[in-house]
Amino acid sequence: MLSFPNCKINLGLHIIRKRDDGFHDLETVFYPVFKLHDALEILPQANTPTGKGNNNGSVHFTTTGLPVDGASANNICIKAYQLLKKDFPDLPAIKMHLHKAIPIGAGLGGGSADGAFALKLLNEKFHLGLTRQQLKDYALLLGSDCPFFIINKPCFAWGRGEMIAELALDLNGYSMVLINPGIHVNTGWAFSQLTHQTPEYNLKDLMLQPIESWPGLAKNDFEPMVLNAHPVIGIIKKTLYENGAAYAAMSGSGSSVYGIFAANKMPQTILFPEFMELHFSLDSKSY
Repeated sequence: MLSFPNCKINLGLHIIRKRDDGFHDLETVFYPVFKLHDALEILPQANTPTGKGNNNGSVHFTTTGLPVDGASANNICIKAYQLLKKDFPDLPAIKMHLHKAIPIGAGLGGGSADGAFALKLLNEKFHLGLTRQQLKDYALLLGSDCPFFIINKPCFAWGRGEMIAELALDLNGYSMVLINPGIHVNTGWAFSQLTHQTPEYNLKDLMLQPIESWPGLAKNDFEPMVLNAHPVIGIIKKTLYENGAAYAAMSGSGSSVYGIFAANKMPQTILFPEFMELHFSLDSKSY
């Protein structure tokens, strides 16, 4: 069985305070982006295969595409299987293959998507009968962003990012340019540079206003320090606005930057040929 874990962007991102448990309270709007995705396949493991990969007893895990940091035994997809195996001991041994296309450490949530989709795929493949809320509870054990990918619709998120509510935000008719300059921004460093503050406006309400009202108001609190450390990210954002973007911002803690364009203002040429750059329509999709 095959699925395609997609990425996300953040429309506004406020880091409000550091909590006693070490996490941060934040608020943001997650918006799913389906044109950039990984591929995840899960099959029953009749016999232990040979060749490259991590033979973890119950999981034979392999990857292709972009290189994945760390030991394969620590991959979030295997962790998803192990979570379910504790509560469903009859879950059979599997072969799992992940093809990575979403850049890692790029503010696009690719790892979180992979973990959440692994949960959904295992639930469907082996008829575990888990509800969406139960899948969200498991996903939170994998990471703060993971529950969003269980829903995979535009959502307002708060708390650690795990408190989520669907948002009637529709960018149908717009287009997007998504650029990743290949810079890995350390999330821990980015959080350490923050000055926490109470937002000046209600982000959820702002996102329901016309997109032309977003610039200057819908802010990503990580941008000032990340753009200062990596000026090319600021150049990308400025270039997107110069080419007609209605709104442009960095996603998450970076380094990916996106611009949202009215359909008739979409750039017709590649702006940064040295980087990964995607141009695509945001026409509605059945979530």
